[in-house]
Amino acid sequence: MPIDVVLLEPCFPANQREFARALHAAGARVIGIGERPKEALDEGLRHWLTHYERIGNVTNVSEVERACRWIQQRVKIDRLEATIESHVMCAAKVREILGIPGTSVETTFLCRDKPTMKEHLRKHGIPCAQSLGSGDPYEIREFAKNVGFPLILKPRDGAGASGTIRVDDFGQLEAGLRELQVDRGRSIGVEEFIEGHEGFYDTISVGGRVLHEFVTHYYPNVLEAMRTRWISPQFIATNRVDSAEGYNEVKALGRRVIESLGIGTSATHMEWFYGPKGLKFSEIGCRPPGVRAWDLYAAGNEFDIYKEWAMAVVHGQKSQRLTRRFAAGIIALRPDRDGVISHYDGMQQIERAFGQWIMDAHLPPPGTPTQPVEAGYMANAWVRMKHPDYDELRRMLNIVGETVKVRARG
Repeated sequence: MPIDVVLLEPCFPANQREFARALHAAGARVIGIGERPKEALDEGLRHWLTHYERIGNVTNVSEVERACRWIQQRVKIDRLEATIESHVMCAAKVREILGIPGTSVETTFLCRDKPTMKEHLRKHGIPCAQSLGSGDPYEIREFAKNVGFPLILKPRDGAGASGTIRVDDFGQLEAGLRELQVDRGRSIGVEEFIEGHEGFYDTISVGGRVLHEFVTHYYPNVLEAMRTRWISPQFIATNRVDSAEGYNEVKALGRRVIESLGIGTSATHMEWFYGPKGLKFSEIGCRPPGVRAWDLYAAGNEFDIYKEWAMAVVHGQKSQRLTRRFAAGIIALRPDRDGVISHYDGMQQIERAFGQWIMDAHLPPPGTPTQPVEAGYMANAWVRMKHPDYDELRRMLNIVGETVKVRARG
């Protein structure tokens, strides 16, 4: 008998439709709740969704609860799923109110509030940076005196490097507190800066058991990448997860974190650092990674990752084996200045050299306004590639970054 799954906001961003497609393919009856008018649904969504309910705001608990109560008068809601960071808490609260299975409010809170998350995990023996959650400038200054600089300031519920500031002395600390509005009563996360290489560990898990796992490396670390125009940053999903012993420690840490936080059936996205102080946990989200990292996993392993997520949600099991055939990565290409894009240099040379390994590319046409460097890896131009050898892929991506230039005019 099919199960009924409510999916929050199936229309936006664009890859949300893939979750609806996969749930339908796994045999679920899929009910969408979203902000777009029904006319905005494409042909695929109209086919995959049994019903679509429009509301004003998918992060408003009362609105989502009201829509779900209306649905519950007609069918039993077996699962309520949200895959976007800003939607997960609303979904958890509605689950709790209506008795729908899924990630709890407590677990969702721990996965969103960074200082509380780290405090919880330290109690469970997980190595983390020293951290503090506070809206008290005096308490933050005392933390800085005791821990020392550099420090990282970030919103308590921020995703990735969004809103994150590095401070190297008390003058920068005061400026950072003002920028993050601590002087207006906002509570923030303050962390010891961890030196080392940064990456992420992602899973699809059922009942806390990892079904599929992936490891990805950043070059350079995110904070530097999001602050420096001349850098063409990359992240690369390795295909050596099962063959290189060095990844065993990362996988073991990720499993401990999932268990400690009580994450059950969910996609997860966990950031980590490895450096002079060893392997350190950074943060985790109980949802898929952003920046379309799942596309890299799908290409590298020659499988439908959305279907595997849906199989986990609907049937509690996996249906495909990962090939680990390719490493896959993305390189972001920044405009040389703010303004509008005028032209590109070097792309034809890259296509001639590496065409068979290019998955896809995004090259906004001349006249397109540029986006700020801090807007992220896919904000402007980018190229995605795959190759059976991880080191060769990294070499090729480096050449792309050195060769392709995005020219802009002010």
